[in-house]
Amino acid sequence: MKNYLRKHPEVRTIRVAAADLNGQMRGKRVPSRFADKVVEDGTRFPLSVLNLDIWGEDIDDSPLVFESGDADGVLKPTERGFMPMPWLEAPTALLPIWMFREDGRPYDGDPRHALRAVVDRYRKQGLTPVVAVELEFFLIDDSGRNLQVPLSPRSGKRRKAAETMSVRALDQFDQFFTDLYDACEAMDIPADTAISEAGLGQFEINLMHGDDALRAADDAWLFKMLVKGLARRHGFAASFMAKPYEDYAGSGLHTHFSVLDSNGTNIFDDGGPRGTEAMLHAVAGCLEAMHDSTLIFAPHLNSYDRMVPGAHAPTGLCWAYENRTAAIRIPSGNPAARRIEHRLAGGDVNPYLMLAAILGAALNGIEDKRLPPDPITGNAYALDLAHVPNTWGDAIDAFEQSKVIPRIFAPEMIRNLLLTKKQERHYMAELSPNEQVEIYLDTV
Repeated sequence: MKNYLRKHPEVRTIRVAAADLNGQMRGKRVPSRFADKVVEDGTRFPLSVLNLDIWGEDIDDSPLVFESGDADGVLKPTERGFMPMPWLEAPTALLPIWMFREDGRPYDGDPRHALRAVVDRYRKQGLTPVVAVELEFFLIDDSGRNLQVPLSPRSGKRRKAAETMSVRALDQFDQFFTDLYDACEAMDIPADTAISEAGLGQFEINLMHGDDALRAADDAWLFKMLVKGLARRHGFAASFMAKPYEDYAGSGLHTHFSVLDSNGTNIFDDGGPRGTEAMLHAVAGCLEAMHDSTLIFAPHLNSYDRMVPGAHAPTGLCWAYENRTAAIRIPSGNPAARRIEHRLAGGDVNPYLMLAAILGAALNGIEDKRLPPDPITGNAYALDLAHVPNTWGDAIDAFEQSKVIPRIFAPEMIRNLLLTKKQERHYMAELSPNEQVEIYLDTV
């Protein structure tokens, strides 16, 4: 890690940052001449900092604040190491960190440790999840009272129409996407295909699959920060909020995953289109946990504006082969790449918690060896299905009362997330719709 700064003497300051429960970067600015101390000894800030609400405020009734004297945690560098921050004007390096207790134990309220715990469960069974994510986001002109598509840097025009898979829409913002791909390469984020989507100024970029789920979550987290920061350098905003425009589809964050055994064999591959019993068990686990874990996949008030029938976001608890109306889709293609696509999450999620919920649920199913109901055919929105919660309050209640969630998340994480979301729900009710959009636009 120290070699990075020696190779980049132009870097005068660093940022050390961890993800809080909402996926916000929390950390410090440090002169680069003191970076060695951070690398060797870590840094410290209160445990409560990873349990702030969306405004960055303390949780009123959290035991992490006054009850415990607002005690410190110890934050150590992740295995990711230093990387550039191309969205800033001055040369700056970011050092991702995660939180431990004073005695060296992982802090269970850290989202990255929640995912690590799930990955450890896989490892103990000789299994390794392989993960890829697809992230949708909007480019937005937020300079006026109403959100709108930015002016094209090429034409100077504002095209107020959906542009599904339009090469022209990509080319309108060519310099932004060129800079974005260059920045991803510099940060070692495996950005692959970009397409335009069905919303106003909406795009999707896929991140390549890999057999390190923690790194996949890191990539998604860092990518969201990069896109938002780089857009501002180009004179507009970028947002992963679930539903910025009432009349257009919202943004999702779809997850593709398979599982390798100790020999590196995909345990979902049966040589044909059906998939193995292990794949069906994983599907069953994902479906069983989906209702109660909706709070992870739709963590904000605005999230539920996206999750309505017929709006390209799944609402029914079902699975299918090659069917994008289902919550769980089994894509077609080479059997060696047989995988599950989990389609419920919005773009506004915390990637660490999202992957922990998905992979933890799948492993529950593999362990329990239960089979899912029959796959659906046709339009899932037209079927009589059990549904995920359709309000924020119902999702909070389902998460709190769940019997399956404690199999995936530690008690401290469950408590902290519930306290956070209950406080946010209370204060969001006091804001106008425009004020709600304003807070979500830049944060999630």
